Amino acid sequence: MSLKTMLILLGLALATIFALVCVLLTRGRSPSSCQHLPPEHEDIEDGQSLVFADLTPEEMSQVVRYLQGNLGVPLVEAWRAKPSDNCIASVDLQVPAKAEVLRFLDAGGARPAREALAVLYFGNQAEPNISEYVVGPLPLPGYHRDVTVQKYGGKVPYHRRPTLAVEYKQIGGFLKSQVFPSAPAFMQQVMEYDGANLAVVTAAPRGFQSGDRVTWFVLFQNVSGFFVHPVGLEVLVDHRDLQVSRWQLHKVFYNGRYFASTGDLEQEFVAGLLEVVRLKQPRADAVLGSMRPRRPPGFPAPLQFEPQGPRYSVRDNRVTFQGWSIAFGMNPNTGPRLFDIRYRGERIVYELSLQEALALYGSNCPGGMSTRYLDGSFGIGRFAYELVRGLDCPYTATYVDRHYLAEADTPKTNKNSLCIFEHDSALPLRRHFSDSQSFYYGGLRRNTLVIRTISTLINYDYIWDFMFHSSGAVEVRVHATGYISSSFFHGQGTDYGNRVGPHTLGTMHLHHIHYKVDLDVDGQLNSLETQDMEYEFVKDPWSTQNTIERPYLRRERLQKEDEAAFPLSAPMPRYLSFVSPNPNKWEHPRSYRVQIISFAGKHLPTNSSMERSVSWGRYQLAVTRRKEEEPTSSSIYNQNDPWTPTVAFADFINNETITNQDLVAWITVGFLHIPHAEDVPNTVTVGNGVGFFLRPYNYFNEDPSVDSADSVYFSSEQDAGACGANPLACLSSAAACVPRLPPFHFGGFLNL
Repeated sequence: MSLKTMLILLGLALATIFALVCVLLTRGRSPSSCQHLPPEHEDIEDGQSLVFADLTPEEMSQVVRYLQGNLGVPLVEAWRAKPSDNCIASVDLQVPAKAEVLRFLDAGGARPAREALAVLYFGNQAEPNISEYVVGPLPLPGYHRDVTVQKYGGKVPYHRRPTLAVEYKQIGGFLKSQVFPSAPAFMQQVMEYDGANLAVVTAAPRGFQSGDRVTWFVLFQNVSGFFVHPVGLEVLVDHRDLQVSRWQLHKVFYNGRYFASTGDLEQEFVAGLLEVVRLKQPRADAVLGSMRPRRPPGFPAPLQFEPQGPRYSVRDNRVTFQGWSIAFGMNPNTGPRLFDIRYRGERIVYELSLQEALALYGSNCPGGMSTRYLDGSFGIGRFAYELVRGLDCPYTATYVDRHYLAEADTPKTNKNSLCIFEHDSALPLRRHFSDSQSFYYGGLRRNTLVIRTISTLINYDYIWDFMFHSSGAVEVRVHATGYISSSFFHGQGTDYGNRVGPHTLGTMHLHHIHYKVDLDVDGQLNSLETQDMEYEFVKDPWSTQNTIERPYLRRERLQKEDEAAFPLSAPMPRYLSFVSPNPNKWEHPRSYRVQIISFAGKHLPTNSSMERSVSWGRYQLAVTRRKEEEPTSSSIYNQNDPWTPTVAFADFINNETITNQDLVAWITVGFLHIPHAEDVPNTVTVGNGVGFFLRPYNYFNEDPSVDSADSVYFSSEQDAGACGANPLACLSSAAACVPRLPPFHFGGFLNL
């Protein structure tokens, strides 16, 4: 018998033994203990959450067909449109007004009409503009209305339109046909240019005043992880004209010097007056920033699984878990959005949604120093691609497809781009070991429901987490990873970052993220209360001979919006709560506390010409009265015209009363990032996570997790190893066999 045959037989024998052991270990338990048990059912009427549901692909297609047949103007598909064409830029859900939704959800009113919001670029008009239409009712549209003036006070100027992929493609063609050929010797001898070995990354915003569309484009070696391979060449292109043939090159930058044109650059190079750095194409196995593994795979890592199946339930766009109920969705521009968040049947949050993500850079190169990315303009939701099972999310998580229509007339699907799972944090939620008077142990594991999606926005990957705890707390967290953006290292580059490669400057930048939290704590009408500590110096009352420094509690009800706008860099009260008029059992107002965990950098100076476009970043927290006409803190149009912002959040704060009103918390979190050697190949998530909590504060009469079926308690008088006394003692049999895992599959490259 050959060695190979012996090994095969041995493997079969071990597999048989393992199967028998599993049977023996599970023998004696009831049949249901080895089966997937149905999750608990929440008492929410089936289908109600669909009022918040993202559009289906069929609904998107119906809207496109309706617009094509009813606007009376020619529409070109956006993926091939010229700036001088009309096209449909995007179609998304038109979220109904809150009052209509609450009448439907809470008072038995009619279901609000299901409608879509369509954004159109009208380049083929006497006065080119951007228009927004509400189209309905779905699924079979019969009307449309132009809401642009209602929302923005007038037509949106055409130069504010977010840049389509086809425009970038047209710019690439302009560089290849008009810019690079003017410097043939330089491009061939210094750049080793062959028509395909350079990658181009856009800066933004595009100019210095309203109406500009003048963009710096930074060139990199086209290798894996090209973001850390700048070549030192950057070009400034004026592409504001609707005729591509009239686009112009305004300026050229190379290795610390500026030139009027590539022809001037070529002339200096040929004359031997240009200091150049000749970069060779790196070998595939020696690329700085490559993510290819350097070692073969080792033993499998620990695996988290559910012995009896998921304890949460996902139906349509709603997930339920141990008293929690959440409607989830995805805006193609601003990303994840949650609605109607309830705990134990009571609504805590009406809307919890991402609003904007700002990345603001410093550099001594023009592309880097002028970059202030507003990622909503690029598409936080649409660039949330398929998640990798077992790495981006637990292997056994539930994966959900998301659909969007943007820059095309047909919907696209990002399969498995949102995941839902129960997470064992390996940390007690609460516990106590009693070693005096009576001897016992009591505790509860910190198991959490997680809703996650991940957006890839040019170089960065943002991990968006929404977590729901059995204590009644909501946790929101974002981690940044992916590649740093870099500049070509020259001159005093280290004034703006750290050198991380032979010619690579990791440029300093800040990440600021904005969220909208429409809390409804025990009803819509809430007030804002702060609590903090002070010290008072008092004589001890039992002898009056000594002084005690006694901490005391300072409470304050804030009356106006201006009082509730807390600057980013200023101290904020340590306790800040949305309070209900109604008390709990102990006569304290039922409340939810907002607790922010952030290390934000400095906000853009207010005398900056573009600061108003990101004025939400002035505040770590601002609480305003909720208004239907103030649905978002930013706009997709702010990126390309930050000097006259379409939405300026600062205007939301106008000192209105905030006592017993429907209030919204607008929260900014972020961090300053100074890239360093360990950011290559990628920025790690460790230490690069920020967020906030919404925590019950006298909302209940006690910690609601006391009702958890996961609670553990045993005393010195009990046998802690008995399954009946301690559920932890049941795990050895409940998890005796390896779970049946679905096969690994990834199709994320198919939709690029």
